[in-house]
Amino acid sequence: MPTYPSPQESAAAEPPPPTAPDGPPARKRSVVRVLLRLWPYVRPVRARLFTAAGVAIVASCLSLVIPLVLKWIVDGPVAGRDPGGVWLGALALLLLGVAEAVLFGFRRWLVARPLAGVEAAMRADLFRHLQRVPLAFHDRWPSGQLLSRGTGDLNLVRIFLSFPLTFLLVNGVTILIGLVILLVQQWTLGLILMLPIVPLVVICSYFEVRYSVASRRGQDQAGDLATVMEESVLGIRVIKGFGRHRSQERSFHALAGLLRGTELLKARMVAVIWAVITVIPETAIGAALVLGTVQVADGELSAGTLVAFLSTALALRWPVESMGFLVALCQEAATATERYFEVMDEPEESGHGGAGEPPGAETRDGVPLGAATQDRETPGAESRDREPPGGGGGTAPGGSGIRFEGVAFRFPDAPPTAVPVLDGVDLQIRPGETMALVGATGSGKTALTALVPRLHEVTAGRITLDGVDITAIPRTELRTLVSVAFEEPTLFSATVAENVLMGADGSGPEALDRALGVAQADFVPALPLGADTQVGEQGLTLSGGQRQRLALARAVAARPRFLVLDDPLSALDVRTEARVEAALRHVLKDTTALVVAHRPSTVLLADRVALLSGGRIAAVGTHHELLRTSAEYAWLMSGTERLPAPRTNAGKTVEQAEPAELAEPADPGEQAEQAESPEGTRP
Repeated sequence: MPTYPSPQESAAAEPPPPTAPDGPPARKRSVVRVLLRLWPYVRPVRARLFTAAGVAIVASCLSLVIPLVLKWIVDGPVAGRDPGGVWLGALALLLLGVAEAVLFGFRRWLVARPLAGVEAAMRADLFRHLQRVPLAFHDRWPSGQLLSRGTGDLNLVRIFLSFPLTFLLVNGVTILIGLVILLVQQWTLGLILMLPIVPLVVICSYFEVRYSVASRRGQDQAGDLATVMEESVLGIRVIKGFGRHRSQERSFHALAGLLRGTELLKARMVAVIWAVITVIPETAIGAALVLGTVQVADGELSAGTLVAFLSTALALRWPVESMGFLVALCQEAATATERYFEVMDEPEESGHGGAGEPPGAETRDGVPLGAATQDRETPGAESRDREPPGGGGGTAPGGSGIRFEGVAFRFPDAPPTAVPVLDGVDLQIRPGETMALVGATGSGKTALTALVPRLHEVTAGRITLDGVDITAIPRTELRTLVSVAFEEPTLFSATVAENVLMGADGSGPEALDRALGVAQADFVPALPLGADTQVGEQGLTLSGGQRQRLALARAVAARPRFLVLDDPLSALDVRTEARVEAALRHVLKDTTALVVAHRPSTVLLADRVALLSGGRIAAVGTHHELLRTSAEYAWLMSGTERLPAPRTNAGKTVEQAEPAELAEPADPGEQAEQAESPEGTRP
């Protein structure tokens, strides 16, 4: 019996690299149950698949008719010295061979188009699903693992449906019919050929368990390799800039070596099982040949019967020997199917359709989202709530802008005992008002802005837009109402116009020109094809400031009702920033905006400022008010490297110190430097 490394030995010899999370062990699954999950995709083409299987069975059984024709030729025309009969038998053999070839070709034609359609449908469903799973899913899944599932794994599934699935049935039927023919011709010799069945079944079962482990490891390692390759291509500027190409090559070669070792292990396993499946039946055929020759010599068996018997046995060699190869392909297809449905089983964000989702329809850990505020008011009821003091921002009839009520947020993968990123955020942005959000690095500003378009879900509390809970608004509609510009601009391999108008379906050149004007993207006309210029993958053909301006243009192109900007001007030079801010003021007059700001110049765009500290809103007011009343805000705006010592020179604590003292630069050199730039000038 062949011996293979146990899963424990293989794992010890080759420690697996990090792969997709929560991948179930291959050896604990039912191959049939996994492959049955493909049925919804196969059902529409089942008629052609069943027809192709029937055609293949007929073609394979024709090969079993050939030995019977040989028996007739040997015992008839050859024994009777009839040349005409020999030619007739030869013609019959030729026709059988041609018919078999035509039928197998017809089978391939039957399955080629529908199975290509199955693969395309599965790939389209995977892509669609990846657009609809929560953002937290993409945060924890390597991109290479997802790419390998959409390419290599689905190719294995198509191969399984076109070849192993059919020929497991075809070969099984052929072997069964062939054994019946052998027993009818000479039952004693037939029993000899049936003896290897039991050991072959045991060996195939032993092989199946171990090959499934190696197959899963190999496909996961291929995904890891795809991740490293993708990261190296996207980060080529960093790699070249730091001269790290050799270390990247070593990392790649290490992963490639692991994959090579796994593929060689699989090749050895297939070679051993193929050799065993070949040797055992061949030994049985040899024994039957010796016994049959003796029976012919004794006159107990005709020469034609022996020829037919041996021809039938030889015709069964391929169906028997290919079983190991087919089992290996089935294992790889089962692993690929399992990996595919690991992604497809991830729950989607609800509310992508046109119909509204009822409040609290989504749940987290069995609790409806927004359950903390079951007494939701009807749209417009928020207008009667109290408004925080401070200037700026008008009030739209029946609207209340953006309101955060007791909002808490913890990342989905964080343990329940982890400190929340946000804990009890209460804030209102009035209709038509621009609110600047200021806080130290890591205070949760980006997390808070991601909650408005529901890129993440609140852990507790709720967010309303003009009095309507965002969980009651379909996501497609919500993301039409709310436009976002991220700090890290992402552009796609498309034209400038297509990137800018991505969030403004149906808009024309006027909207494009207006958006580019607001973002001060005056570099666009100088591009080779203007707005029709392809920006390249990730927009890396443009500078960081150019990418950021196009991302800002994309956010304002659709004239959104609510605008969320996450430090949209961080990559701009001082002069360009001033021009963009001047143009942006006109846009902000017509929308309700939340702007993450790190610099005084950006803060001055806002009507009011909210200070985020300790997961809560620590203070709200105008820029001037917070400079006078909030020591932390004054420190953030001062540009000093660290907070003052717990006790100042005058013996005051930080809380007792005057905001003006905290806002002073650390030394006269810094003070002079800040005086020369807008960032260092405090109103």
